Amino acid sequence: MFERAALPRVAPFLAYLSFIFIADMLGRLGVAAQDLRWLYAVKIGVVLGLLLYWRRSYTELQWTPLGARAILGALASGVVVFLLWINLDASWMRIGNPDGFDPRTDGRIEWSLVVLRIAGAALVVPVMEELFWRSFLLRWIDKPDFLRTDPRLASAKAFVISVLLFGFEHNLWLAGIVAGAVYSLLYMRSQSLWSPILAHGVTNGVLGFWIISGGHWIYW
Repeated sequence: MFERAALPRVAPFLAYLSFIFIADMLGRLGVAAQDLRWLYAVKIGVVLGLLLYWRRSYTELQWTPLGARAILGALASGVVVFLLWINLDASWMRIGNPDGFDPRTDGRIEWSLVVLRIAGAALVVPVMEELFWRSFLLRWIDKPDFLRTDPRLASAKAFVISVLLFGFEHNLWLAGIVAGAVYSLLYMRSQSLWSPILAHGVTNGVLGFWIISGGHWIYW
């Protein structure tokens, strides 16, 4: 069963995933991979539009001060996840061999693509994913009326299932599992969704700058 409150938290995530199918179909129709890079702008635009449309539904995003300790904990967690992400990359820790996102044209970086990619990954994706994975799925597994469920009381079953699914959503599945566990624990401990959102944003933001600094396009 799904409560009506599930739609605003599920739809942006499904919209984001649908672009994987769209990109694959366009590629099969002959659209060049270089041209498909701009599809990311459409994807982020659609997700952001849905988040803004349902913004009044996200009661868990009502701002309450985290406190200096919680903020520092989230920032540190985000950096730790980044470090693990770029090191948990052995062949057996991967699913497939994605091409990544290469913002270069004839060897020159398209900075508009870089800014768009980092902004989308650090500012929009964390909100969308944390609303789905932590606020919705982690709690919904235990109780359909998830908005009334205290994240501190999430069961081991809900924790494991949501973390494993989050991990296998990513090419680097083991790194994804570790990241999902860290973000879930932050949410359960702080009871504020802003804690994992902040950590998630730091991870994605630092990862983006690391990718640009060394040309590690495969990680995008």
